[in-house]
Amino acid sequence: MGDPGFLVLVGTDYAGKSAVMRELARHEPGWRLVSVDDQFLAPEHDALRGLKSVLFDETLPGLGKHHSADVVASLLQTAVVHLRDQLPTGGSGDPVVVDSYYYKILAKCRLIDADPAVFGWWRGFPQPSRALFLDVDPMTAWERSSRGAAANQLEFHGEHVDRDAFALFQTDLRALLEEESGHLPVEHLPESDLDATVARVREAVRREFA
Repeated sequence: MGDPGFLVLVGTDYAGKSAVMRELARHEPGWRLVSVDDQFLAPEHDALRGLKSVLFDETLPGLGKHHSADVVASLLQTAVVHLRDQLPTGGSGDPVVVDSYYYKILAKCRLIDADPAVFGWWRGFPQPSRALFLDVDPMTAWERSSRGAAANQLEFHGEHVDRDAFALFQTDLRALLEEESGHLPVEHLPESDLDATVARVREAVRREFA
């Protein structure tokens, strides 16, 4: 079925994955939490921080004009491989939770029509024992994005963000996330406040690693 050594948090943009990971770090210091968020990158992985800056500050604003979807996918692949490299290689028994893994990046690369040649490699990476899918309504996500003010070009369709372009992208993203994680046992966690969501995630992880 999959490697029982880790679980993956899955969800569309602004579903709360990063906030959940930060709370898990606070409440569960013995768990191994894998993410490309700055808080979870060790000093020796500063190159990831630099590539993220290039991606968000330079490359995405030029998507479709100065940079192709394949350039974006090439930069994102570094994050995908980094996440794979941080997976456990031995059976320590401690819970391991990965933020999104390759599923969300792959789904976004499909939405921007990146060359699918690399996708087969990603899909061949070690698989988690379960995905925890954080559900969020597109309109809730829209509000969390400050009505698009915080959105980047990988969070909406077209060149300019508005509610419809954002909501359609999130709807399409969700469908592809379901498709890409469909071979796994998936546990859907309904939209709720942060404390309730964190409690459900902690319960699900403990149950998996019991």
